[in-house]
Amino acid sequence: MPSSSPSTSSMSRRRFLTATGAVSLGAALSACSDDSGSGGSSASAKPVGQADIDKAMKTPTELTFWTWVPDIAQEIALFEKKYPAIKVKVVNAGQGVQHYTKLRTALKAGTGAPDLAQIEYQAVPTYTITDSLLDLRPYGASALKDQFVDWTWAQVSGPDGQIWAIPQDTGPMGMLYRKDIFDEHGIQVPKTWHEFAAAARKLHKADPDVYLTNLAANEPAAWHGLLWQAGAKPYAASGESTLAISVDDAVSGKLAAYWGGLAKEGVISTDPDFTDGWYAGFNKGKYATWLTAAWGPAFLSGSAKATAGNWRAAPLPQWDAAKPVSGNWGGSTTAVIKSTKNPIAAAMFAQFLNSDPASAKMFATKQFFFPATKSLLADPSFTGDALDFYGGQKVNQVFADISDTVSTSFQWPPFLDQVATDWTETVGKSLADRADTVAALGTWQSRITTYAKNQGFTVKGA
Repeated sequence: MPSSSPSTSSMSRRRFLTATGAVSLGAALSACSDDSGSGGSSASAKPVGQADIDKAMKTPTELTFWTWVPDIAQEIALFEKKYPAIKVKVVNAGQGVQHYTKLRTALKAGTGAPDLAQIEYQAVPTYTITDSLLDLRPYGASALKDQFVDWTWAQVSGPDGQIWAIPQDTGPMGMLYRKDIFDEHGIQVPKTWHEFAAAARKLHKADPDVYLTNLAANEPAAWHGLLWQAGAKPYAASGESTLAISVDDAVSGKLAAYWGGLAKEGVISTDPDFTDGWYAGFNKGKYATWLTAAWGPAFLSGSAKATAGNWRAAPLPQWDAAKPVSGNWGGSTTAVIKSTKNPIAAAMFAQFLNSDPASAKMFATKQFFFPATKSLLADPSFTGDALDFYGGQKVNQVFADISDTVSTSFQWPPFLDQVATDWTETVGKSLADRADTVAALGTWQSRITTYAKNQGFTVKGA
């Protein structure tokens, strides 16, 4: 694996939880009332016949695909070689907010939307609530279920069995740590969060210029990954109009008390991430760990070259060492937009792109995306890659093992931009100010609840 890649850099810079726009329930119900497409009704699950698929794949067709993935023409070439009648036009509509804003605008206007779009896991509910995605069950997607890591399939599945997208890449969370700093101060790799807190106090006392970790006060995505690991269930949709919001329950409170306490003690830093100061912090040894996702190793190797050879990877510390679990931060899918005039070709492309062995492996080896397919996560040519930046450690194997421990039950709300903004202005601010993070959870809960009710949702609290 090269030390860096544009794809890894751009992916990690995205604000995974601020990428999408909110939708009103009124708009959602209006969209759902249109039964002209496949949608999520029982009729939508009626299989498309093989003869129809064969005919569609031999009919000259151009698909438009909105994606931020660089150099994806290589994967597309594999599809076009198998299906020469189908041409795929790639459009980079931007990343994060820009990408989703353009998509939402096109959908609202009823014109200009692509046939397919790259959509991150946490953004899928924003588009299913407006009935904007094609249910892929009629096109054979159900047969792919066992090829993908269980939790990724759960992220793209609807409550009635719908398949809204095909997983492409993932971000199971682990811990990158400075072995040299740990060795210098006699710190063992913490297996539990209790051990992690003790190590944070010990290290910062021994060297006030060094922090065991940085929990960025501007990064709601990382917080949600830690919520995921802790077993929290902050959001749960029930039907089209009911949403349970529980961001200040007992599990969330435990997380807030822990991290808020360490921030208040001053033994961890809360610097904003993906800034010049943050990059400098890694290069000068200010942070001894990075609690990050599986895309983090490639990113760090290109951003902290002065520290090459000193880093290692390990699972996140655990709340219960006997039951190792993790959360996820990042990753995306390929979804078919319901308004497409070429649903068969688009659905087949989405499936091929992410399940064809050669295409899936190309994402892992060319764009350095962390795989969503079980076969790649068990492939010695991927997991056995020993990285010099990590002292020859097989880092991919570490994160492949972690991927098996990610819970399948975590859900997202349909208005992530608001959730993220409110987190930054409440919980994130409390961390940065070394204030009461537990109290900030209550404010966050209140703000999200008010917003959801104003959008027409019936809200159930913690």
